[in-house]
Amino acid sequence: MGDLVAYDRSDAISTITMDDGKVNALSLEMLAELGAALDRAEADMVAVVLAGRAGTLSAGFDLRVLRGGGSDAFDMLMGGFALSVRMLTFPTPVVVACTGHAIAMASFLLLSADYRIGAAGPFRIGANEVAIGLTMPLAAVEICRARLAPAHFNRSVVNAEMYGPAGAVEAGFLDRVVDEADLVAAAQEAARALATLDMTAHAATKLRARAQALSAIRSAVEEDEAFLRTLA
Repeated sequence: MGDLVAYDRSDAISTITMDDGKVNALSLEMLAELGAALDRAEADMVAVVLAGRAGTLSAGFDLRVLRGGGSDAFDMLMGGFALSVRMLTFPTPVVVACTGHAIAMASFLLLSADYRIGAAGPFRIGANEVAIGLTMPLAAVEICRARLAPAHFNRSVVNAEMYGPAGAVEAGFLDRVVDEADLVAAAQEAARALATLDMTAHAATKLRARAQALSAIRSAVEEDEAFLRTLA
């Protein structure tokens, strides 16, 4: 697809792999390539496996751009949450192979997928915004509210608690954990199983099941956008 994202189709599934050689920052360039890869998967009507490089799914937004403000920061934030909404409403199943650390916006992408498998290891997963001096965007709050276990919502959002892979299953960021060497194969196996569903029923039911959450997330995105425009 480009320098940052690879697209590999095999029968009923596609594997989309992020690799910037570093921490897979969700920069404007990374978001654009992810969007193009999802366009291709949608055209192919295949289930999706989203993976990162070994040891890192993503460290979240590019903090250099985010702290710099301006139009690039605005476009990056809006692009990240547009990606979450797209994943939550994607017409085919989306499985994330969490290849390692998943921080901030990356953890929200986990919460936007249909199924999440994490690699076992000394990895950190969660929303660290408050810990690094950032107020959590309203859209992020609503994504967390929709998918995290209630007992972990405040711990994650307000207290910026980070989890290892096993704790991330309890919190709701992941569905299960496997050995790192088995991760991508396990995610592809899960995607193949989900690809046997009736896609029309899957897409329609996904929208029904998430209607309330999507309404709240979209309203929050609009509020975030309006607020950010006042800062421009």
